Amino acid sequence: MPTQISESEQQQLIEKLDIFRIKGRDKRGRSILRIIAKFFPARIVSVDALRKYLEEKIFPELEKKPFAVLYVHTGVQRCENFPGISAIRSIYDAIPINVKRNLEVVYFLHPGLQARLFLATFGRFLFTGGVYGKLKYVSRLDYLWEHVRRSEIEVPEFVCDHDEDLEDRPMMDYGLESDHPRVYDAPAVDSPVSMYSMRCIS
Repeated sequence: MPTQISESEQQQLIEKLDIFRIKGRDKRGRSILRIIAKFFPARIVSVDALRKYLEEKIFPELEKKPFAVLYVHTGVQRCENFPGISAIRSIYDAIPINVKRNLEVVYFLHPGLQARLFLATFGRFLFTGGVYGKLKYVSRLDYLWEHVRRSEIEVPEFVCDHDEDLEDRPMMDYGLESDHPRVYDAPAVDSPVSMYSMRCIS
């Protein structure tokens, strides 16, 4: 669908929707870039507008010290929120090298089967330089709070509602997972749980 608003208006929309926010820390003291994927209007915002927004508003804040990404996949619909493979690759290529180096972990909250299959198939090609190996699937909020300081992170109500729905789906309750079982962080010192359920899907 053709873009109906100007590039500057698209950037203002990204800001207004609060898709990207740098706030809070995980239990290793790393700053967190929170991304609410459901809020991203893929039909309206162009790749150029998104890249420019990230280059001006987000990347400069992440170049100086290690950080983590909290990617909230809850409620994402491919036709509404997915910008496309080429767009993802273009955005990834625009990330400054210092930012890529400082990224230490990506917490992927509420991954669906399609997202898992997509990343298992294309992840190594889209995210080079070791970034793909930093991906950690997190099936429930309870497992996220074992690694992220709960009092410092805000999650939308629909995320909490979805998490409650998962109570009736115990087979999806895997905890912290990765396609790379050898690259897990050790449990944080102040984590109340010392062992985690880990399952590799590749």
